[in-house]
Amino acid sequence: METYLLDWANLLLRWLHLITGIAWIGASFYFVMLDTSLKPPKKPEDAKRGVFGELWAVHGGGFYCSQKFLTGPKGEPLSDDLHWSKWEAYTTWMSGFALLVVVYWIGASSYLIDNQVMALTPAAAIGISIAVLVAGWVVYDILCRNLIGKDSLLAALVFVFVMIANWALHQVFSARGAYIHVGAMLGTMMAANVFFHIIPGQKRMVDQIRKGQEVDTKPGIVGKQRSVHNTYFTLPVLFIMISNHYPMTYASKHGWLILAVLMLAGVLIRQFFVLRHRGEFKLWLPAAGSALIALLMVVMAPKAVDAGGAPVSFAQVKHVIDSRCVACHAAQPSWEGFAQPPKGVVLESAEQIGQHVAKIAETVGNGYMPLGNLTHITDDERTLIATWAAQGARLAD
Repeated sequence: METYLLDWANLLLRWLHLITGIAWIGASFYFVMLDTSLKPPKKPEDAKRGVFGELWAVHGGGFYCSQKFLTGPKGEPLSDDLHWSKWEAYTTWMSGFALLVVVYWIGASSYLIDNQVMALTPAAAIGISIAVLVAGWVVYDILCRNLIGKDSLLAALVFVFVMIANWALHQVFSARGAYIHVGAMLGTMMAANVFFHIIPGQKRMVDQIRKGQEVDTKPGIVGKQRSVHNTYFTLPVLFIMISNHYPMTYASKHGWLILAVLMLAGVLIRQFFVLRHRGEFKLWLPAAGSALIALLMVVMAPKAVDAGGAPVSFAQVKHVIDSRCVACHAAQPSWEGFAQPPKGVVLESAEQIGQHVAKIAETVGNGYMPLGNLTHITDDERTLIATWAAQGARLAD
């Protein structure tokens, strides 16, 4: 029953995380588009009112005119009816953190720890996980505070820091656990930007406007800087959110480098859209991002397995699958923590194995399965399955 309830918690938290993530990212994308598309106000009276820029748009059967005031309107009170974009970010982070707890902390032995990478106790792995989230934010925040106005240098140093963390996590956790912690670290940076800088800065500016004081523009500058960072983090984080479905990306000794290339591709593609809103059409940006992905596809292509040598019997393969895989991939799994077979894949009969030959060969061959090698499959057994698949995967001897 406990495992069943955890599965429901996983499902509902993942659903909530997706919904709130869409709301947050959608709002972020919209405001980046709005901010980079602003034109000087056409009416002189609007400029006198403090309008910095405006955008006319058509949507949903109507027309909209959005205006931006850097320090509030001049000669008139600030509206009491202000919309704040914050709970989308907070709920996305909280649901993501809860999902991290349910999947990677409670299931640390299966999803977070790989003894072939580093032998850890669940408590130690969870402690490192917490430290990564906290340290990631602290280092990033220190860099931002000390490099105001040096955006290019800051961007380069943040990228280097994230790549170092990416490499280091792959020396500690399972490949899947390392990937998700890079995403969790970036997501924590994004939400913390909103909580510690963007919203407090906006509140200070609102308070100064309402009191008739001179408005300090620094919180707005900092908030803009952090919002820009958040938009570039978005595509890499979205990729990491879906990456657990594609072990070909992380189940490799070079998984950290694959993630680095894919993150860089995401940043380049996002930059294209940011500049496109300004009227700059830099086609080389998505072309470069696409070229990086294409290069990965070529480099990561699986090598042909030598089908020569002695024929591998199905009995040999069935013995390996029974001893290394069926504990989880059974109609009623015997491995603790699994109420149902992962992804509904059952490998108890020849017919069931035959339905999943290609996936078995891929995931066992690249080291992704068994998870964390909990059942201690050997390299020889991996080679045996790969050779059997290359020889035509006979299901009878």
